[in-house]
Amino acid sequence: MSRATIIVLVVGVVSLSAAALWVVFPRGVVPVATDPSPAADDAQRRQRAENFFGGDPDRDVRCGQEMKPRW
Repeated sequence: MSRATIIVLVVGVVSLSAAALWVVFPRGVVPVATDPSPAADDAQRRQRAENFFGGDPDRDVRCGQEMKPRW
């Protein structure tokens, strides 16, 4: 066997073993649900999303603006 073939085989074995370890073992801490009321957390998420995506309720956006072609 040539030197290049041995290097390719070693790199391949190391890569496959690293991929196997990546799949088998967990990659982080699994959160444990300690909050007895997940509905409160859901309400907070919903309120945060509404504040972010809510927009201006007084602005009329029904018709919009006609798009101008760039050619």
